[in-house]
Amino acid sequence: MAALAFRPLPLANTQQAALVIQETGGMEASDSEEWWVNSGAQVEKTESGFQTIQGELPWYSWWRIRYLLSNPVDTDNGEHPQNILRFVNKSKWENGQQTMYVRVHRLNMSASPERGAWSGIFFLHRYKDGDNLYYAGIRQDGAAVIKKKMNGVYYTMAYAPWYKEEAPYNREINPNLIPGKQWIGLRTLITSNEDGSVLIRLLLDEEGNGSWQTALEARDEGSQYGGDPIRGEGHGGMRSDFMDMEFRDYKVEPLS
Repeated sequence: MAALAFRPLPLANTQQAALVIQETGGMEASDSEEWWVNSGAQVEKTESGFQTIQGELPWYSWWRIRYLLSNPVDTDNGEHPQNILRFVNKSKWENGQQTMYVRVHRLNMSASPERGAWSGIFFLHRYKDGDNLYYAGIRQDGAAVIKKKMNGVYYTMAYAPWYKEEAPYNREINPNLIPGKQWIGLRTLITSNEDGSVLIRLLLDEEGNGSWQTALEARDEGSQYGGDPIRGEGHGGMRSDFMDMEFRDYKVEPLS
């Protein structure tokens, strides 16, 4: 979804405003020095990190009305703008590592056709714009995945089952295999190589105890995945789909 070209009215309570990062139509318009909410309405600061909107927005909410008018299908008539959270870090770098811990509180059982096995929680890498970047993270079918989005088209670079249950993923009766109500860790590393290729690694701390395991690795050499690798500096950040969640201890570590 394209970023909405409008800004909300300022919050009446200045203390409340300081704790909320509002979605804006462009990065330069964000009041946060570090973050830009590209979509998802708003992100609330917590003691250790951030959280999406939790539950349904009230009927009189400014954001609920805006999303009812602009994207009712993916946001359940504006009740859940957090279904399409895109949270972009303003810093830019080429080679680096991103780490965060996430906790899923609720899955929003949206009727949107965009909710599926491919939905999940992902890091953004080398974000040039909404149509050109790398993704890496975990899907709602429990799989780890690394993807490239080039000129608006998604390419799967690596995929492997990770979180498993006795019952397989099913959109209606078993719609999310990502563990809920517990902290899990995601870490990604991205580097450019001397031959011009780009290497991406995804690590997971599935118990949230600091025990990291390599889940996937993928190399973009330019011979597939839509053409040339995405080179040079870009933004990091994260996205989540159709979930109420929080994340903490986000960290970017540039690599030489």
